[in-house]
Amino acid sequence: MARHGLATYWLIAGAFALSTTACGSGEEDTRDTDTATTTTTGGITITGPSTTATAGETESESESSGNPTGSESESDATTEEPTTDGPTTDGPTTDGPTTDGPTTDDPTTTTDPTTTTDPTDDPTDPTTTTGEPCEPGDGNMGDIDKSYLWVANTTQGSISKVNTQTLIEEARYPSGPGGGSESPSRTAVSIDGRFVVVNNRGTGRTTMIAAIEEDCIDKNNNGVIDTSQNKDDLLSWDAEECIIWSTVLPIQGSIGSGPRGVTWTPGEWDVDTCSFINPKVWVGYLPAQASVSHMVMLNGGTGVVEQTVTIDQWLVGWNDYGPYGAALDKELNVWFSGLRGEAFRINVANDPPTFDRWNPPSNLQFYGMTVDPNGHPWFGGCSGPVSTLDPETGVFTEIAGTSACHRGVGADQQGNVWVASNSPCGLVQIDYETNQLVQFHTLPQCSTPVGVSIDDEDFVWLVDQAGWAWKIDPDNVPAMQQVMIAGNHYTYSDMTGAQAKSVTVPQ
Repeated sequence: MARHGLATYWLIAGAFALSTTACGSGEEDTRDTDTATTTTTGGITITGPSTTATAGETESESESSGNPTGSESESDATTEEPTTDGPTTDGPTTDGPTTDGPTTDDPTTTTDPTTTTDPTDDPTDPTTTTGEPCEPGDGNMGDIDKSYLWVANTTQGSISKVNTQTLIEEARYPSGPGGGSESPSRTAVSIDGRFVVVNNRGTGRTTMIAAIEEDCIDKNNNGVIDTSQNKDDLLSWDAEECIIWSTVLPIQGSIGSGPRGVTWTPGEWDVDTCSFINPKVWVGYLPAQASVSHMVMLNGGTGVVEQTVTIDQWLVGWNDYGPYGAALDKELNVWFSGLRGEAFRINVANDPPTFDRWNPPSNLQFYGMTVDPNGHPWFGGCSGPVSTLDPETGVFTEIAGTSACHRGVGADQQGNVWVASNSPCGLVQIDYETNQLVQFHTLPQCSTPVGVSIDDEDFVWLVDQAGWAWKIDPDNVPAMQQVMIAGNHYTYSDMTGAQAKSVTVPQ
């Protein structure tokens, strides 16, 4: 297999700029601000304050083998702009497109003070060696020499940072102040690998953490970054200085309504700086309003909610759960699915964003999902087959020979889709060009495989809920390496950032 070096994959690291201001929403920022300064490091600009949007009361419910307890937070009123419902077209397997404009939540937020390092000049030359304006993937735009897998430790309320090359868990961070009641489950990494967002389904909290100390914030002004140094060094919520922001969304209340589906969009390409600027984070949850779900767009630098797309008629499947998985396509549209429900695409180029929806055959039973580099979404059925959707025709295709409780789904650059399987326990490999089953792989130790992600050298990572992960070479699956990670890991999504990168940066 042709391996991609880290220099190829981390081309845009250090030039990925996180904006300090909310833009495009037209909403008033009602945060109470103490002292806030900005950080510019290697072309990254961030605002350090943690933000909090008020949420509803959360209760304790079980999902899979995790059994987190809920927590309480106060509820404030939110403001919504009018929504516009477009026509609905019924195709053979499609209830869509349904077009919905965004409503804008303007929750009350509180801001914690942060400090920053002095701004630094960006030495990036915005042109390629040929003198032409650079495009994503062109030029020498700086790199990161590390790649990480981010694993949610659900019952502890933390997230582990695992070096995908050394296989060492280098640090462990709190995902929120509530410990196990936070119940983190979904992680998504920015395309430069510098930041991870973790969703806490128990409390409605979304938290962003910096991967490298250069991007962390010396909040107590002691001249050093106080941050976790190893797997046993879990600092308190207030002490950890690599937590950049944290936003609590106004969820309905139950753990099913908490945020799950999450993906980054890279932002706009700036030829002057040869970088992406103003990246966004999309997160799904259930609000207090009945029979609707929300997909919100957060400012990647501040965590402020800039837009809310309201999905009406949230009725198919397990509709007491919010958007369950999310991924980006090559047009930078955001795909997501309901738990055993429908498939959706947010058309982010439209202003305001619109969405299309597809109602699948009832036997598909969507659980995990991803989008392959060709732009086709894939779904793991639990229990049911693995399936894929052709957005142009609206036709779902079931993959022959797949029938299980499928969980996380990932797609690599070599033409494979990889799916975690429970009952039977193992890993499914599918050719996404032919839609044919390649092989069902058994594992040396297998309890409850959940999350699947592809790292920046095209190795497959499979996380088992029982306390470990497998690093797998697609060309030599039996030689997989086991990495022990203490805790219970109900973890999904783009845990390395490679999914978003595979559809964003040409390879």
